[in-house]
Parts: sequence; structure tokens; C-alpha cells
Amino acid sequence: MLTTRFVTGAPNWLDVSTSDIDGATSFYGGVFGWQFQSAGPDAGGYGFFQLSGRTAAGGMQSAPDQGPPSWTVYFQSPDAEATAKAAEQSGGSVLMPPMDVMGQGRMAILADTAGVPFGIWQPALTKGLDAAGEDNSLCWVELYTPDIARAAAFYNAVFGWETEAVSFPGGTYTCVNPADAGADAMFGGVVPLADDPVEAATGAYWLPYFSVTDTDATATTTRERGGTVRMPPTDIPGVGRIARLADPYGARFAVIKPEPPQG
Repeated sequence: MLTTRFVTGAPNWLDVSTSDIDGATSFYGGVFGWQFQSAGPDAGGYGFFQLSGRTAAGGMQSAPDQGPPSWTVYFQSPDAEATAKAAEQSGGSVLMPPMDVMGQGRMAILADTAGVPFGIWQPALTKGLDAAGEDNSLCWVELYTPDIARAAAFYNAVFGWETEAVSFPGGTYTCVNPADAGADAMFGGVVPLADDPVEAATGAYWLPYFSVTDTDATATTTRERGGTVRMPPTDIPGVGRIARLADPYGARFAVIKPEPPQG
């Protein structure tokens, strides 16, 4: 699972763009206990969702022409320009070129070979999220894609990711970890889009998972606060109890109560 010991290629930031930042603040405050703090008058309305005073995610209001509300996952890059160039050379595209963010770091928005947007963050003063891998924070990411082999090749060329097929009842799951970091540093998975009835009609995308203490209670709170339960709480042997949800504005996310480590 993800931690705040960020390394090259691992997720180190995420944010939600939404049509109603005040509504999103109320929703995520009720679901995860987050509080929204503005990044200041020069930040264009961007701010931070705080978990006990630590940043668990970012958020901003988006205009209708900027696409539907969604979560964006960012991966750590030592050189934003070089990573953007590698993405283009590997068949991806640059949606937003590298730019400096008030001295805090450099960011860019890229897309992979299937057109799936993702971000990169080159740390400076801000290294990454303050909270990850704990309750009510990011703990895993999952790519739904039409072609696992093609996606794996792209992200290997861009970040050096390594993949491993992990067996589970009913099939295999492709896990990813940073270069030379081994299985203990796994932070996400890659799933064939066509094999998942919940996602097959939506198109390829990155799905963030947040750790929770009670998946069923979180799903109930999501529904009570105007969100959607896209996949009801489900037990995955050896993994935990998961649910796929969406906030009231359509931004998709998932939650998991992980199984306790064996042994």
C-alpha cells in the first residue's frame, strides 16, 4: 500500500476538479472528515483537503468546458520536462505542459496511449501529500485500460514501473511498483476495462482508493450525502472489503477496508 515515503514513479499527489467546490467540501467532510483550506488568493481557487491538519488531497472548482468532475492522480517525477517528453515519445500526449507552481514544485498533465489523463509532480518545497496509506487517505490507485500490455509498456518507458501478476480467486491481478522497489512497494494495479461490467461503459481512467475503517458505513454516508454507490461493498479475499463510489458531481473514487496483514 501507498505511504508518504514517495519515490520516483509512485503517486505523490491527487486532486479533484469539481463543478461545486463548496458542495464537494461538504460531501468529503462528511465522508472522510476532511476540511478544505484555500491555497491563497493567487492559487485560482485551488485548496487542500486537510485530515487533522495534514493534506490528504487537493481540490478546485472547474468550468464546464474543462470536462466532467474527476479525480486526477499525480506521480512523482525528478524532471517534469523529461517525463513529459518521454510520454510523448512513448505514444502519449501532453495535455498541460510543465509549469512551476509558486515555488512548491513543477506539474504537468499528461495522457497515456489510451488517452487516460494523469499528472506528474516534481517536488520542491511541497514534497507530496502529508497523509497517505492511513484511514481516510489515498492508499491505492487502479488503472482501467483496454490493453494491459500496452499500458504497462507505456508506464515502464515513462516511469520505469515494474508489473507483477498476482493470483486471486477467479483470476489474476496486475500489480505495479516503482523501478527496483520490489513487491513491498506496490501502489496500484492495472485492470482490463472489458472484464469489469461496472467500468466497461465508462472508458479508461485512473481510480483512486481511500482507506476507511468501515466500507459499508462509508457507502451509506456517500448515498445519504447525494453521492452514488457504483459498486456495493464487496469482499475480496486476501485484500479487503471495497466499494466503488462517486461524489454528487460525478467524480469517481473507491474505498477499501484492508484485511489485516497475515502473520
